[in-house]
Amino acid sequence: MSHIVDRRDLEFILFECFDLAMLLQRPHFAHLDRDAAIGILDTAQAVAEAFYLPCAAKVDAEEPRFTNGSVEVPAEVGKALAAFADAGFFSAAFAKDHGGSQLPCLLAMACNGMFMAANISVANYSFLTIGAAQLIAACANAEQKSIYLPPMLEGRWLGTMCLSEPQAGSSLSDIRTRATPVGGERYHISGSKMWISGGAHEISENIVQMVLARIPGSPPGVKGVSLFIVPKFLPQEDGTPGPFNNIALAGLNHKMGQRGTTNCLLNFGEEGSCVGFLVGKPNEGLSAMFHMMNEARVYVGHSAAMLGLAGYLYSLDYARNRFQGRHPGDKDPTQQQVPIIEHADVRRMLMEQKVAVEGAISLSALCASLVDQKSSAESAAARADAALLLELLTPIVKSWPAEHCLDANKEAMQILGGYGYTRDYPVERLYRDNRLNPIHEGTYGIHGIDLLGRKVRFENGRALTLLEREIEATLSYAEAFPAESNALRAALQQLRLTTNRCLAETDLLKALANATPYLDAMGTIVVSWLWLKQAVVAARLLGTSEMDDAFYTGKIKAARHIMLGRLVDATATLARVATLDAAFFSMSSEEFARP
Repeated sequence: MSHIVDRRDLEFILFECFDLAMLLQRPHFAHLDRDAAIGILDTAQAVAEAFYLPCAAKVDAEEPRFTNGSVEVPAEVGKALAAFADAGFFSAAFAKDHGGSQLPCLLAMACNGMFMAANISVANYSFLTIGAAQLIAACANAEQKSIYLPPMLEGRWLGTMCLSEPQAGSSLSDIRTRATPVGGERYHISGSKMWISGGAHEISENIVQMVLARIPGSPPGVKGVSLFIVPKFLPQEDGTPGPFNNIALAGLNHKMGQRGTTNCLLNFGEEGSCVGFLVGKPNEGLSAMFHMMNEARVYVGHSAAMLGLAGYLYSLDYARNRFQGRHPGDKDPTQQQVPIIEHADVRRMLMEQKVAVEGAISLSALCASLVDQKSSAESAAARADAALLLELLTPIVKSWPAEHCLDANKEAMQILGGYGYTRDYPVERLYRDNRLNPIHEGTYGIHGIDLLGRKVRFENGRALTLLEREIEATLSYAEAFPAESNALRAALQQLRLTTNRCLAETDLLKALANATPYLDAMGTIVVSWLWLKQAVVAARLLGTSEMDDAFYTGKIKAARHIMLGRLVDATATLARVATLDAAFFSMSSEEFARP
């Protein structure tokens, strides 16, 4: 049994629910077929299990060290990334024009998920590089692409993004890093960036930082932010790394989880000129950076799902093989103990993990399929609808898995009991690793405000209408599940009523005070819908393969569990949000506790 992937479930999601085979028939992906896709998945699993998984505990225990001005990480990190590069995964999702394999996002996501589950600390380096390279491919000029894309897609140069600053945190309106023009696209960069993952190490030949900074005279706030490529070493004419670019490592942050990924404070231009190269137009940096930020948000949600999956698979294996206790009615101590999976509460915890994890993976697959629709659908209208629906779902896919799959990791620890709390088993590390995901790339609260304050308002509410149409389409052929369908209809109706009530409130602080529970409840509606889709497919296929019957009935029972439980709770939450009650918001600082 693999502890990083359930291949039967993954192929069910890809081929039976999201019809990857049909997607591969489109001209953009016609160089691939189902057999090729399966082979690529096989390669990803083999590399992840051979190079990423074995060193996961080591890179957690031996976190990066700041020694003599440089950062030391275990040698296994570089070896794992080299194997990832040799297998072609840095370039897998890039167009052939850029030297890539032009995989659909849906397939690339499935591959990347196995690396996340095996060793998120190492997977972060590759993801940050891929994200930075995609930003360059989308927004940089031809010369910049020719310099930076080849070594990044070969895995020789790694990348990252530099947004946050010590005094600003998530408030990008308040960044102070300056970019002083020196001619053409060259600028002198000065300032500090905080919480930079992958921003300092000796793993690669170079580090390509995507940096947000202000050009003197620019407007205040986010309208005055520009984007720059700031390499650790300035490239020479032959493409090799040249002079050091005066980016000083001021210190490493010591983290609860994902400890194998460097995270640091960087000072730009502290001891000499630091050169940055403008990407796109001045003052349009934030819109460009959103190419990487939105992808990062989907990545965070998917990584949360995969860390949850790793904990689920491990605790399931443990529950099947750990003998302890007997059934409540059996008090004879001479009788054989039973596997703990026979105990009701252990099965409850396994079910809670299953609905969260497999639902979150399906949510990630939905968003990846929308990326593919956005780029390859035949009509402009279909591409536009996919882009709008993806905008609406981005705060949900980032946030819902991060919260509920963290809970799944908690349940995995609980199943192992005291062992789960020790470093002898991986579930405590998986919990610590997953705890970052509700925080970075925007907290749950920030994304709740984004969803209720912006996304549901897009194009006079058309994004939400598109989602409702998709859900109604599934309900139209889910007649085999009347109770579940009724629960989803009731939730959808309450979502619309609550949304309209919040949008009608003129006091914005009051309208958005409960944005976080709104986001959580809407996420549960979306995930429940995706579970209903899985149940419909499973019911149709039940009986076609005796070997798969237990798999299909498991899907149906899991769908019923979430839709007749969590979904009902989410509907009640939305009803409370609609009251606009925010007594907590009226409390003064002194009313919480005496200073």
